[in-house]
Amino acid sequence: MSHFHSQIGDADLRILRIFRTVVECGGFSAAEVELNISRAAISIAISDLETRLGFRLCQRGRSGFSLTNEGSQVYDYTLQLLSSIENFRTHINALHQHLKGELNIGITDNLVTLPYTRITQALAGLKDQGPQVKIHIRMIPPTDVERGVLDGRLHVGIVPELKILSGLDYRHLYQETSKLYCSDAHPLFKTDDALLSENKLKDFDAVLPAYAQTPEIKAHHQPLTASATATDREGIAFLILTGRYIGFLPDHVASHWVRDGRMRAILPEQCHYITQFSAITRKSAPANLILDTFLLELEKTKPVETKPAKSD
Repeated sequence: MSHFHSQIGDADLRILRIFRTVVECGGFSAAEVELNISRAAISIAISDLETRLGFRLCQRGRSGFSLTNEGSQVYDYTLQLLSSIENFRTHINALHQHLKGELNIGITDNLVTLPYTRITQALAGLKDQGPQVKIHIRMIPPTDVERGVLDGRLHVGIVPELKILSGLDYRHLYQETSKLYCSDAHPLFKTDDALLSENKLKDFDAVLPAYAQTPEIKAHHQPLTASATATDREGIAFLILTGRYIGFLPDHVASHWVRDGRMRAILPEQCHYITQFSAITRKSAPANLILDTFLLELEKTKPVETKPAKSD
């Protein structure tokens, strides 16, 4: 059985990066595009890594791609190793006061349509100060963002404030208003709100979020008849647009459909709630000049508070 007794060199790091990409893409075929190398070259690299380690990392074949128990552990160790290397590079660059390296940021879905673009402004400011900085954005669920920041895979995350974790620092960014919507193909679209009540809404199928919510937000979903779920706001919009469901969406997500006459808010005075969003970083994380610069740029930005659009 082989072991990693010798030094880890550049070739080993290259193969480990290939392995990481294969895992994150879910297989060899999807990794081809990401890595810009052939499936045969990927297969050879993974086989070489398995030979070097002395055990099988993954199952691949007609049944699909899956990690072995050992492969799952090696993936976790690989993330730690590559993160440590990047942190080392960042620290060395900090000594020279040059912004060179990476910023890995995780963001919850559907925030780009917010009317105040604090994240965009901060990323622009970072790029202006460090033209050589490589920015990597991952659009993932809030729990994955939190986990990524805690384990060092992400330098910073943007998440809704659903619960406060002791290992994270929070910087308030946004306040998002969500309302109950239906599409123009739904019976409620042309129904006068004066003829409706929250109790009457039980007569209609609703799509509910399949992701974590605060108790206060859950209380707004409780009276609805849950006939479908979605793991993100885009999925909720898909189902609302069928004309068969009602559901809550942030105003900034629904706004262009409202402008086009394809959606309207139902009982907006009663059926709405607020979600707070924050930038999160790991407490007692090692010094990182790129992250510090991004956070300073974020502090310079100010949300342009806008009045909610009037519902049709």
